[in-house]
Amino acid sequence: MAVPETGARSARDHALAVLRVRGAALGAALLPAAAAVVLLAGGATGHLRGDGWDALRWAAAAVAVPVFAAAAGVAAVIARARPAVSPTVQIDESAAPDLYRLIRDLADRLDVPAPSAIALTPDCDSWLEDRAHTTRGRRLPRPGTARGADAPVLVVGSPFLWWMRVAELRALLAPIVAGTGPSAHPDIAAARRFVRGLDAAAAVAVAARGPAPRRLAYDFTGWVSRLLLRAGASHAAEMERMVAAAAAVRAQTVDYGLRVVAQEQVGLAYAGWDRLLTRVALPAWRTGRWPARLDAGVVSALTELSRRDRLAEGFATRLGERPACDLLEEPGEVDRQVSLLAARLFHGGPAEPGPDWVPVDWQEYPEEVVDRIWRSEAARLFAALRAGENPTLAELVDRLTGEAAPDGPDAPSGGADALATRIGADLAREEAARADAAREAGAIPIPVPGGDGVLLPPGGGFPLQPPRSGRELLAEHITAAVCCAAVDTAGAAPGLDWLDGPALFVDGERRADLARPVLALAEDGDPRPLRDWLAAVGVRPDKPIRLV
Repeated sequence: MAVPETGARSARDHALAVLRVRGAALGAALLPAAAAVVLLAGGATGHLRGDGWDALRWAAAAVAVPVFAAAAGVAAVIARARPAVSPTVQIDESAAPDLYRLIRDLADRLDVPAPSAIALTPDCDSWLEDRAHTTRGRRLPRPGTARGADAPVLVVGSPFLWWMRVAELRALLAPIVAGTGPSAHPDIAAARRFVRGLDAAAAVAVAARGPAPRRLAYDFTGWVSRLLLRAGASHAAEMERMVAAAAAVRAQTVDYGLRVVAQEQVGLAYAGWDRLLTRVALPAWRTGRWPARLDAGVVSALTELSRRDRLAEGFATRLGERPACDLLEEPGEVDRQVSLLAARLFHGGPAEPGPDWVPVDWQEYPEEVVDRIWRSEAARLFAALRAGENPTLAELVDRLTGEAAPDGPDAPSGGADALATRIGADLAREEAARADAAREAGAIPIPVPGGDGVLLPPGGGFPLQPPRSGRELLAEHITAAVCCAAVDTAGAAPGLDWLDGPALFVDGERRADLARPVLALAEDGDPRPLRDWLAAVGVRPDKPIRLV
């Protein structure tokens, strides 16, 4: 399949330039061996005889053998190294026949090969990924047309399926599916394989362990791979840029008007997904709970965002159209798999549910996550205070304002700063203990270039938030203690705000005015705003707080 004329010739030219780097490397590796063969053949035929020629033949052979051996070793590492494969949830055609049909019809309209398979990623992005070394034979064939084995996998951002309508998703994926055309072009496909092999070999060399001779051999392999990558990097980048331009030109004939709307929805989906992960999912993951319907949560979060900010007219009408997740046979099960993968990637959670890693539905979130967070943080706060068996808010406020002080050698001193330091140290020890326990149960391999993977322990995923300061931790723990007291003595209830996460509800209404009184106490030592808030809500600060 030829790529469109616009930019196609330049893409092929850059692909050939990359392949010339491969040819030059091969020629350099074979040159000593070729010279030795010529000299040996000349001696055997009687044309190159004499002491000088004999010495030259031995010298050429002495150089050719180690050079050829080294080249063979480097070539073997490059051939055996496996390029990185993004962690995804594979979607078989039996689980999403309508989605496969949509992608196949789209490929027909674009006159390009259909992707070899479809997979979902827990992120707001979509791309084509070559997995020829892992997905050979699995294709979306167009009836009556043979397909090459190098067709890439279409990776689709899972939030798009739940938030976008079917027509929007088709428009969004059109330029991506159009990119399968260059995959069938022999020069472009060969150049891509060469670059991926070098990248994987360089990663293998970095991760190599063992005796010194083995490490030296891999160091040499890594040096050669990086040298060749640098030689072809500019041409490879230009090749991909030209290929993307050609795909965009080809896709202009399909749903061009809808593509503008779809791109607007991409920005919305990303905003909702980010808020959902950082404000809602992350607190749950830290307690050993993982929300099993994150993608469905995106819809709720963006619906709430649109209600608050009035982002678009006709919003309710748009939601009445068929969502793209209807293209899946069992969207709930797919959402569950993607949600678990998101927890592994962004938090480092275990690969399977267990006693300390439990899925939670959204209706269970307030009790299973929010209340657990508040109780555990309040317990940590009062433990740092060396409080008694029946701690109260009144005792907490008095300690922080210096109106009361505990007796004994273990009493904390230094005020809020010392308390914040102690809380931070306790929290760090707890997280380290959880990570150690998870490692003993089996760390999580996340694929990286080279195919060996890395160990990603719980808490060691891609960080969603920067580390919290001591005063931020202190304010967070004071808030938790106040919320526990409100639930225990004022009839309040834990709840979920789709954009802000754990929330306190009083008489069915969310109370979002607690942050300022807590900060006044934690940072300024002023208890009056918090005492006024407690009185307004009806919280009894003298009553013991239930911590478990």
